[in-house]
Amino acid sequence: MSAAADRSGPRGLFVAGTDTGVGKTFVATRLIHALVAAGFRVAAMKPVAAGATRTPDGWRNDDALALAAAANVAADYATVNPYCLAAAVSPHIAAAEAGVHIETGPIVAGLRTLTVQADFVVVEGAGGWLAPISERQSMADVAQALRLPVLLVVGLKLGCLSHAALTAAAIRAGGGRLAGWVGNAIDPHFERVTENLASLERLLAMPPAAVMPYADRAERVAAISPAAARSLAQSALAGTAVEVLSV
Repeated sequence: MSAAADRSGPRGLFVAGTDTGVGKTFVATRLIHALVAAGFRVAAMKPVAAGATRTPDGWRNDDALALAAAANVAADYATVNPYCLAAAVSPHIAAAEAGVHIETGPIVAGLRTLTVQADFVVVEGAGGWLAPISERQSMADVAQALRLPVLLVVGLKLGCLSHAALTAAAIRAGGGRLAGWVGNAIDPHFERVTENLASLERLLAMPPAAVMPYADRAERVAAISPAAARSLAQSALAGTAVEVLSV
């Protein structure tokens, strides 16, 4: 029997960020590795990606490829990344330039396909929570359509307290559930890290699922423990608040 025996609740997490460049893919891939180590069959999804390279098989986005490589459930690229946009700009601009209208229907269908094969699906958003995908919709609409609890990646830098509090408020105001958060050190000169983490815990009303230390990009070997990943997954599946997790 796989680790995800209870299929009554949501079977995945939507990985959102307090901003672009805060390490969503870095955290999401390490979460996938930890879930695999904890015994889950894990699929990955990047519904919307802006910034791609043309290959013999079509446009491919590096983040989507990294997520797919980390997963232990294989899927067609089009299912992992339904909207792959060439320009590395805001998704709504990239989509307009490509003549593409991003709709949530194909994204929801992709998630359903993946949940047939996997115990758990890690879905990574693009940009921040309210990053536009069209003139009228944002990544929040994608998350709401998928109806998955949210794992918030907080980029640990000056200003992160406001960014995290505002993002959490927006998630909850839209009817979403914040299942947990990860602090990801992205500024080597960020001061008072301990004090800021304590403030984030108070503002977000829960302890971090993990704190990823800073390291040069080529040396980043930080990991989320399988125990932490299992606790986070079980919380998402059960629809309960995250408890203190080992990291």
